[in-house]
Amino acid sequence: MATYNKRGYKAPKPAEVNDVEPAEENFDGKSTTAEVFNTLDEGASKTEEWVEKNQKIIFGVVIVIAIATIGYLLYDKFLVTPKEEEAATEMFQAQQYFTEAVDAQSANDSLYNLSLNGGEGKLGFLGIIENYSGTDAANIAEYFAGMAYLNTGKYKEAVEHLENFNSEDEVLNAMARGATGDAFAQLKQNDDALEFYNKAISISDDSFTKPRFLLKAGQLALTMNKKAEALKYFTEIKEKYETTSQGVNIDAYIALAE
Repeated sequence: MATYNKRGYKAPKPAEVNDVEPAEENFDGKSTTAEVFNTLDEGASKTEEWVEKNQKIIFGVVIVIAIATIGYLLYDKFLVTPKEEEAATEMFQAQQYFTEAVDAQSANDSLYNLSLNGGEGKLGFLGIIENYSGTDAANIAEYFAGMAYLNTGKYKEAVEHLENFNSEDEVLNAMARGATGDAFAQLKQNDDALEFYNKAISISDDSFTKPRFLLKAGQLALTMNKKAEALKYFTEIKEKYETTSQGVNIDAYIALAE
């Protein structure tokens, strides 16, 4: 393709080998790059001065953090862990009494009372709660104490201990909330009982606790003449848990609620 020059157009002058643009200068002729380095040097000097003046404070903070960290590790190793082990060993006998009470074929209040108050030189669940507060053993003792009181007809005490119990285990947590509902039902506090049955239902979808407390909630709702609510509980068992023991006679309950 042909090329042409515009009128008045001048070709640029070839740059000479030694033609290099000078470094950018500010208004007083000093190099901007040099100025940046000077600023950095001044900042570093000021930082060093600040550290020098405040090094006692800095070292003090570091020492406090170090002591706190070491203190926690020592506390956990030499106080918390041995206390947990001691509490678990101490509670073994109480758990034995509780197991024997559950398995007993006849009146077993005396065994439940031994699990609560202790025997054979060992603490019961109440003693574990009092003497080992803050441990996992004391927390699980709250659950066992609540269940022991529930099984001996002391429902207010059962509620108190079961509500003090907390667990990340869904099944155990659901059992505790459901047992609290049982205690309130025995106290004729039906609204509270239904509330705790609903809590138990919402915690887990396992086939052991959920149908169990769905049925209890439905039965209680029937006695409260809340047939529509009862029908929802029974229908859920029918749809999701028909093969469980709670689902065996569920059609009859549904008929009662309709």
